[in-house]
Amino acid sequence: MIIARVVVLYALMAIFALTFLFPFIWMLSTSLKVPEQVWAIPPVWIPDPPVLQNYTDAIRSVPTIRYLRNTLIITLFPTAATLLASSCVAFAFSRLEWRGRNLWFSLLLSTMMLPGQVTMIPVFVGFHRLGWVNTFRPLLVPSLFGSAFYIFLLRQFFLSIPREMDEAATMDGAIPPVIWWKITLPLAGPALAAVAIFSFIGHWNDFMGPLIYLQRSVMWPLSLGLLGFRQQYLTKWEQIMAYSLMVMLPCLLVFFFSQRYFIQGITLSGLKG
Repeated sequence: MIIARVVVLYALMAIFALTFLFPFIWMLSTSLKVPEQVWAIPPVWIPDPPVLQNYTDAIRSVPTIRYLRNTLIITLFPTAATLLASSCVAFAFSRLEWRGRNLWFSLLLSTMMLPGQVTMIPVFVGFHRLGWVNTFRPLLVPSLFGSAFYIFLLRQFFLSIPREMDEAATMDGAIPPVIWWKITLPLAGPALAAVAIFSFIGHWNDFMGPLIYLQRSVMWPLSLGLLGFRQQYLTKWEQIMAYSLMVMLPCLLVFFFSQRYFIQGITLSGLKG
């Protein structure tokens, strides 16, 4: 009876996994097909022969190197700045005693309840008056102030670190910034890795921000470049799928090689409220 339940459970898990993997498998298969096989009936799942030329043609059709450079600019800097700022603020909320700390933390959490669409227009007006439209600044500067969700995530992890370590360091003459840098951050590797992965994937796939603030095509990242490629080569589905796969490949690699730290960081961050 137990074996039968396990078999049914694994069968259901396999069905759900295949359901979610279906778009990716179709994308990979289509990216290796010749045009005649894309909409063939019955569908061709295994291209014969596989056509790698679709990838090189897709790269040459648009300024991919420029899009990649822009994407790295608006991904790597915000990721590093978010890590630094969020960990600093989380340290203040979790390890330091100061008046009104819980009130300010509640106000910070309340900002997570505001959907981005509510603040989109006022934020755009503000950046427009600063003359920052058509620059990378609207996509870079906000990360210097951290993120409410990442601050909450890191604060939960910092609370699980024994306070005796802070007290011992204080007795040795260490001030809070030194404790934050030399004690707290080295112990918070899994949580920092989780935040870094979240931030990297979020900025890499960000479409709405660049669409609003970057109106010149020379400043487009890969997310907007993919939109331009699709509009320009609407009938070449095999190249569109090849380009889409290349755009999402870095996120897949980041998650694949760091999923252990990602899961560990998420799990440990929920130990203490």
